[in-house]
Amino acid sequence: MDDQRTEEGSPAEPAANPPFQIKDCALIAVATGRRAQNLRELRDILQSILSNSIYYHFWGSRLQPRFDNPEYQNDFATWTNQALHDGKMAERLGVIDPTDFGSLEELRQELIDVIEERLDEEEHVTWAKTDMQFNFLTSQIVVFDTHRVIHEPAELRTAVPMMSGGSIFYHVIDARRRTMGSVDDIRSWLAGFATEEEDPYADLREQLAGVDPFFSPLPEVRDELTRLLQGYFGAPEA
Repeated sequence: MDDQRTEEGSPAEPAANPPFQIKDCALIAVATGRRAQNLRELRDILQSILSNSIYYHFWGSRLQPRFDNPEYQNDFATWTNQALHDGKMAERLGVIDPTDFGSLEELRQELIDVIEERLDEEEHVTWAKTDMQFNFLTSQIVVFDTHRVIHEPAELRTAVPMMSGGSIFYHVIDARRRTMGSVDDIRSWLAGFATEEEDPYADLREQLAGVDPFFSPLPEVRDELTRLLQGYFGAPEA
């Protein structure tokens, strides 16, 4: 196919990178009706539960108000600690970082492997009380348009500090399910400014890649992104 050309016969300019549209979101929890009362049941249900359920139990609490610093960052670790009183299992589950895995299926297999290793160590299975069973939930994301748009990368230094927790969640966390390479929306958008000749924001993208959104509350993630963006583009004028 011939290259697209202008009326003068020269190659057409490549399409400009589209503007960054800031979204907000909320997660709606939905019951699956499946429950586990011991570690073996947890393992068995994990083998077939919807991947959205695994996603929710790692990330869902990020959008819920918190007034304390939880000991563990995912629901599986919290439950094994509080309901099964298995601190060793809780520690092993608690250090799993979902950002280390390329897909939810890989994360699912890691959970199963860690649980099976613990089951092999114990002769007796500990049961949770009936009112402390693990209730598997799944989630549905609802996305809102904020009608705020960023046209130039330097605008990020003032736009990111103003983002709500829902916007940070959508663009930094949930984006990893939507973008090629499982990256956040900010890095994905900045990559769109690269050409065959140059990649002007490669250094910035590398810096942003170092922000792990899992072990920090959303406000801290936003603050760290702001620090990096303002360090790169300069602090906005007062």
